[in-house]
Amino acid sequence: MSTTDSALGTQSYRERLPGPGLARHVTCLWVQRVASGREAYRHRTVPNGGVEIVCDLGTGVARVVGPRRGAVVERLAPGSTVIGARLRAGAAPSILGPAALHLVDLEVDLDALWGAAAVGLGERLAEAGLPAAVLLLEKEIAARSATAPDLDPVVAEAVRRLRPWSGEGVNEAAAGLYISPRQLRRRCLTALGYGPKAFQRILRFQGFLALCHKRDGDGIGLARLAAVAGYADQAHLTRECARLTGLTPGAFLEETGRSCGTTHDHTASFAPLLRALGTRPHRGRPVARV
Repeated sequence: MSTTDSALGTQSYRERLPGPGLARHVTCLWVQRVASGREAYRHRTVPNGGVEIVCDLGTGVARVVGPRRGAVVERLAPGSTVIGARLRAGAAPSILGPAALHLVDLEVDLDALWGAAAVGLGERLAEAGLPAAVLLLEKEIAARSATAPDLDPVVAEAVRRLRPWSGEGVNEAAAGLYISPRQLRRRCLTALGYGPKAFQRILRFQGFLALCHKRDGDGIGLARLAAVAGYADQAHLTRECARLTGLTPGAFLEETGRSCGTTHDHTASFAPLLRALGTRPHRGRPVARV
């Protein structure tokens, strides 16, 4: 039996929405746990377009995970509990300080960005334990967001326009914002860590994952899901999936189905995508932590 198979049912991942005061800066808060006395849990994290503040409650280390351009395969030790807050696309500079471009594919200790405000935060989170640690992390981010600069309104509108299922390309989005494609790219790199085309690819794939989350047992094939998510065809989906996950769509969904099963809940992050896709979200079989 593989590590992935034996991990099924011994770990969980749960998301929830942030409080109303944090909604403009945070998309969700999450908890991932691995049962004690079992094998390490192997999971594949794929790009989601955001920046996350995370803390392993076992080690008391709080860190920032920058925007990903490709998949990262990790192992969580038995007994691990990791909590996190996913920042809304474009919110990283306001909440953390540096441009998102400087965090791409990096993990940085939170105190390197927040300074004294973060010293000892990881230890306090570890001491608090669940569920108090999640509330404490939320409170810390809320305090930061209260005095944070506003998000770049041009990027915020660009994120809305760049949804691939909207049918609007990068040049059209720039024209609609009355700026040049070069200016749009520069502002997206600062706020998102990606250029607009790269961000659109990631958002399209997240839409595909949300649809897969919803489709449990309804018989919808990959070609149809690819079309609804905004891909030109199934071959386009296959190329992009390999680029973002390192696997074919079939292999990726098989892996995540084995490793996640019904123990993962992505409703908080997937429901907005499903609404944008014009579908009615409901709880289905989850896929991977993304």
